[in-house]
Amino acid sequence: MNAPQDLQVHDVAIVGGGPVGASLAIALARAGTGVALVEASPAGALPPVFDQRNLSFAAATVNALAALGVMAHLRAPAGPIRRIHVSRAGDFGRVLLDAADYDRAWFGQVVVASDFGQALEARLAELPGIVRYRPARFVGLDGVEDGLRRLRIADAQGERVLAARLLVGADGARSAVRAALAIGSDEHDFGQTLFVARLRGERAPDGTAWERFGDHGPTALLPRGDRHYGVVHGVASGDAAAVAALDEAAWLQRLQRAIGWRAGRLLASGERSAYPIVQVLAAALVGERAVLLGNAAQSIHPLGAQGFNLGLRDALTLAELIEDGGRDDPGADALLREYAARRGPDREQTLGFSGGLARLTGNPAPLLRPLRSLGLLAASQAAPLQSMLVGGAMGFRGQVPRLCRSQGA
Repeated sequence: MNAPQDLQVHDVAIVGGGPVGASLAIALARAGTGVALVEASPAGALPPVFDQRNLSFAAATVNALAALGVMAHLRAPAGPIRRIHVSRAGDFGRVLLDAADYDRAWFGQVVVASDFGQALEARLAELPGIVRYRPARFVGLDGVEDGLRRLRIADAQGERVLAARLLVGADGARSAVRAALAIGSDEHDFGQTLFVARLRGERAPDGTAWERFGDHGPTALLPRGDRHYGVVHGVASGDAAAVAALDEAAWLQRLQRAIGWRAGRLLASGERSAYPIVQVLAAALVGERAVLLGNAAQSIHPLGAQGFNLGLRDALTLAELIEDGGRDDPGADALLREYAARRGPDREQTLGFSGGLARLTGNPAPLLRPLRSLGLLAASQAAPLQSMLVGGAMGFRGQVPRLCRSQGA
């Protein structure tokens, strides 16, 4: 049976216009694949995820976004991460990684999410072949017929049906696409809330990212490109309301106690935003003519700043498989099986790294203190262990997509 003449048919339909969904649309359109992008935000407005939080782009991510033409559209300079300093309150030992020791100019770059959203929007506007349904809401699925996955959306014209050879769910941790596909998920509440803000210190950032672990979560100072720091401060969820209510002076005092004086005195803070940390893992990455990417597939603890970097590698792996032989049928079973096989090792290693580190460093048990200290000492002195940490931090884990491998520094 052929598709009705009034049915809009696309090669790939992506639900979700956030960082991962927009990046995938750019990668596919750049290679000549027809793309539909179903977005909740109207034209001229960025999705809420593009706020003032600070995104740490691994080197692999910078390479790929430069190749996709996105980095050139950033309005503000990115902040290079040249050194990474890791320690824990109450434990001896620390890890200091320097990009120069690995013949690199930097390990990654810090970009403000709102600036990144504007850069993605500018690049999307340059590419033909992307049909944007916005504002539109994913309503549900109508099954698969004749090799086409039918989906229902609601927009200003009412509810209607689209069809695509492949449906991509990139609609976040509470993915409606995942639910419609009847793919279950496993959740773990870390009992933490992360506060993010822009800070000004008495000394401008010198390219060092400072990470200090405590009993109730991490505190990190990230070097932004505007001579400010981006702060990430984790607190126990039960303390979040009290921390949110602190005035600026008390907030700065709290941060100073948490991070110490490594970056000098903290002088001023911008507005704070708070994010509860709940890990959500999809039970499967693919369904019939459907795939889950980014937070829809795995929403992980932000410790180590791996979330978007992992999601982008999801998107680029899928785009690469379609470009290399899946253009005729991007939703073919064989292609989706290969996608799941390729993403498995990277996903498992990244989840193990971020989740394991969060549990170990946040556990106040006295018996763990010497083990943590020995681990920090080992990481500071063992070259193979440092190389493994550096490779993961730079995004070179698992079967790395081609666009990530070009030298960006």
